[in-house]
Amino acid sequence: MAGCADQKAGPVVTPWGEIDDTVDVDDEFDLTEIQGSGEMILLTLTGPQYYYDYRGRHLGTQYLLAEKFAASLGVRLRVEVCRDSADMAARLEADEGDIMASTEVGRLLASPAKEDLARELKAWYNPKLLEEVRRQEAYLLSSRSVRRRVFSPMLDSKSGIISHYDGFFMEYCRPIRWDWRLMAAQCYQESTFDPQATSWAGARGLMQIMPATADHLGLARDQMYDPEKNIAAAARYLNELEHTFSDISDRRERTNFVLASYNGGSFHVRDAMELCQRDGGNPHQWSDVRHYILKLAEPQYYNDPIVKHGYMRGTETVDYVEKIQQRWDTYRSVKTPRQGFSDNPRKAHREHNKYQL
Repeated sequence: MAGCADQKAGPVVTPWGEIDDTVDVDDEFDLTEIQGSGEMILLTLTGPQYYYDYRGRHLGTQYLLAEKFAASLGVRLRVEVCRDSADMAARLEADEGDIMASTEVGRLLASPAKEDLARELKAWYNPKLLEEVRRQEAYLLSSRSVRRRVFSPMLDSKSGIISHYDGFFMEYCRPIRWDWRLMAAQCYQESTFDPQATSWAGARGLMQIMPATADHLGLARDQMYDPEKNIAAAARYLNELEHTFSDISDRRERTNFVLASYNGGSFHVRDAMELCQRDGGNPHQWSDVRHYILKLAEPQYYNDPIVKHGYMRGTETVDYVEKIQQRWDTYRSVKTPRQGFSDNPRKAHREHNKYQL
């Protein structure tokens, strides 16, 4: 994503990832040249009806429409986010983009210098497309878009056994000083203990790790469904987030920020912290910051100059943190596993497999 105020072109956003190549345009750069270059530039705003980042993927009504139009032309889509509608219109008029997201939801506008592109866009567009992309987005944002089996949240409460993977939680939480039951609660929220869980966005395995995050953590993509390796990588990521929020001295408070960042991204959480501090709240206290996580879904907040990363689906992130905390409270009340249970996590994992869920 690149700001339109910046003269540098941003990365190319495609369904297959981001590409950093760019092309030069001139007054004759119309439909044929766009198709020849392989990319089309969309000028847009941030927000739910326009364009936003969701767990490493790109959504927004206008973005999804533009993506479909680009696909119909056989080109990839590059996105540039503008400051406001006036900036967006000025950029289109100056031919610094090919199409722009209209403030009228469901409409895309072509640059006035590109007559062939404008005709193609008009011929392609059908009002039914708007409802189609809205249904598509609603599905992608729902739990139905995650393929997973729903297992019991407690395997054997009498023995203090939460899941088949408790031994791994214990082993990999010990070095990062996390309560293994907290990671178990997070795992259930992510995948309901299904090691084969997969989301539409590409998150995989018990801890729903994204492919790009797996690359960063050194987890081979062909091993993302391996329970132990997935949990180990997630623990490394949690440890990174712990260091990211090392300015929060209270460990219990910091845990909430780490969980929120695992779900919604640390950059959005930092935006909320900045807003909270500006308005006189305590940016290191979750009860204060959670309100601004929610407010990042409101235009007056996500368009505020202090916010660097735009719109956020804050209700999902706040709900994520609260559900994990509630389940953690439940898990902490169960009987402690037998002595020596965590000495051999792989043996414990094999023993757990004898239980029927």
